[in-house]
Amino acid sequence: MTIEPIRIEIAEEVLSDLRERLRRTRWPGELEEAGWDLGTPQGYLRELCDYWQNDFDWRAQEKRLNRYPHFKAEIDGLSIHFIHVRGKGSNPRPMVLTHGWPSTFVELEKLIAPLSDPTSAGAHSETSFDLVIPSMPGYGFSDQPRRRGMDVGAIAKIWRKLMTDVLGYERFLAHGGDWGAGVSTALGRDHADVVEGIHLHFVAAGGDAPTVDEATLTAAERAYLSARTRWQWAEGSYGHQQGTKPQSLGYGLNDSPAGLAGWIVEKWRAWSDCAGDVESRFSKDELLTHLTIYWATQTIASSVRLYFERNEAPQLLPVNQPIAVPTAYARFPGEVLDPPCEWIARFYNLQRFTDMPSGGHFAAAEEPEMIAADIRASFFGPKAIA
Repeated sequence: MTIEPIRIEIAEEVLSDLRERLRRTRWPGELEEAGWDLGTPQGYLRELCDYWQNDFDWRAQEKRLNRYPHFKAEIDGLSIHFIHVRGKGSNPRPMVLTHGWPSTFVELEKLIAPLSDPTSAGAHSETSFDLVIPSMPGYGFSDQPRRRGMDVGAIAKIWRKLMTDVLGYERFLAHGGDWGAGVSTALGRDHADVVEGIHLHFVAAGGDAPTVDEATLTAAERAYLSARTRWQWAEGSYGHQQGTKPQSLGYGLNDSPAGLAGWIVEKWRAWSDCAGDVESRFSKDELLTHLTIYWATQTIASSVRLYFERNEAPQLLPVNQPIAVPTAYARFPGEVLDPPCEWIARFYNLQRFTDMPSGGHFAAAEEPEMIAADIRASFFGPKAIA
């Protein structure tokens, strides 16, 4: 398998077309004083789209991202984009970091320096990692799958080939949240012969596990499951739409940048620890970098199909049969769901559980120093889990 160095370059005509489409947006009506109750309010979305059209500097973002070494490799018939940063120190440990939805590989950018060069974060030089940060199939600069079956298990299989066959690592670690937690879980489930340990900040197993014996549930678990049901009712409609009719949704999101922004920015606000002010956590430039990647690569439809693939796939982990790979879990208070450690231990070989003081679903972008420190503590030192 060959590795091709690449640079991120979006054609100027794509950016010009984007600005023109933003200028021609047809805005719907809305209820007075609805705020965010009905979804993204028009006032904020107009402000964001005006900035996207007139002030956002994609070339500056492109230049920043191209400071990192980008590559592509063809695996199982798909061209997979990834960043590969070698760690400093005498013995860096290889680790694959996987992003989620509705983000891109850029969600993990703030982890690169503290994990590959720990002295930059005030940590010991011998706690560094070789970092591999791919774009999942159907996301960003990786190819879009052309056939059914690209679920988290299939992505994990590709990641194994990327890490071992392409990059030559014999064993490696894995980290992720959201879909990245699902991929990391599948790596631990299916590839324990090469995966030494996983670090998560989202529960990727047990969400579809109604067969847990209710008599064995703790009070904390019962409270969690009740909260999960309430959240699905109040916030989970996006997942049902994306899991059942993603193609119908994709036409509008792929054709309207304002529609794309309205669909995605609501999640960055609702799922982060931002107290209702999305820009207290993420600048317009950060939000629009993700949106521009989705727009320019036309991957919003292929990205949401992962929800359909989840519904078609078998349960990620069977009940009461935890995977053997040592697992660390960081629980952030602003996460969409905050399971107790005993629930996680039903599905994972849980060796480390950390309650974080702040941060949410996009932990790597919200609290990179905090999560980097927890990853280092999980995999280095006398109390390392793996």
